[in-house]
Amino acid sequence: MTIYTALSIFLLAGLAISQPTVLSKNDGIPYGAFPSSASSASLPSATPITSSNAHLGRAVVVNHCQTPVYIWSVGSTVRSPATVRPGNRHSETFRHDAATGGIALKISTVSDGLYTSAPLTIFAYNLNGQQVWYDLSDVFGDPFKGHSVVVSPAEPELSWANGVPPSGSHVRVSDASTDLVLTLC
Repeated sequence: MTIYTALSIFLLAGLAISQPTVLSKNDGIPYGAFPSSASSASLPSATPITSSNAHLGRAVVVNHCQTPVYIWSVGSTVRSPATVRPGNRHSETFRHDAATGGIALKISTVSDGLYTSAPLTIFAYNLNGQQVWYDLSDVFGDPFKGHSVVVSPAEPELSWANGVPPSGSHVRVSDASTDLVLTLC
């Protein structure tokens, strides 16, 4: 294991248990968009688009469950939750958080699950130049137990047939222009 891989695992694990500042819808940041130049200087900035990273991929969550899921995008701040109804999807363009190094999409089946220690599935990513390192994990239980949880594309495969993560590392790396799709149920 390289030192970079070990550092990436450490950063992604830290995102899973962090308790950052919460942003409300009144903070002038449209959900799913990068902060604008008019936003507060304390907010993390988006990864600049240059000719070398002109097309960034997205983290996509597809809800095939029978009930809504709730998603918080967490870095050094927490964006307002997105409610994803059955049959719908949520996506955000990969971005870099200078303070934490990565972003964690924390997913619950409970509307206030982020704040009540409800079981969470965490789809975390760390944008690093032309690569995105990503991980999938559960904390406080397994909110999708009994249902499939799959990230694609992923090599090796990242699939939990019964919604419970197997033991071991689930960190993967992909080209930053690739959309990573987490399908629930």
